Amino acid sequence: MKFFVYLLQCRDKSLYCGWTNDLSARVKAHNLGKASKYTKPRRPVKLVFYKELESKSAALKRELEIKSFSREQKLSMVKDFSKKELAPFSLFPVVIFVLSFFNMP
Repeated sequence: MKFFVYLLQCRDKSLYCGWTNDLSARVKAHNLGKASKYTKPRRPVKLVFYKELESKSAALKRELEIKSFSREQKLSMVKDFSKKELAPFSLFPVVIFVLSFFNMP
């Protein structure tokens, strides 16, 4: 099983860090307002960083580390992250927000 730690950029430019075992489903859930009280009023969110880890415990540990970083450290991490790696997930925020706006499944 795969585990991921991720950073989302919210509509208000704030950053949200989390972990999951299904990255695309989690991003979709955030954009539907079903994943976090923090991101729900800040939709749409955009996936700006993720890292695959070998276990749930490693993902949780990395999430806690990232949450302790300053905003500048998080932005530096995002900047260093390859845009190529985001390609499969780049359309989720726009598509999900539009579909949810029109109450489409």
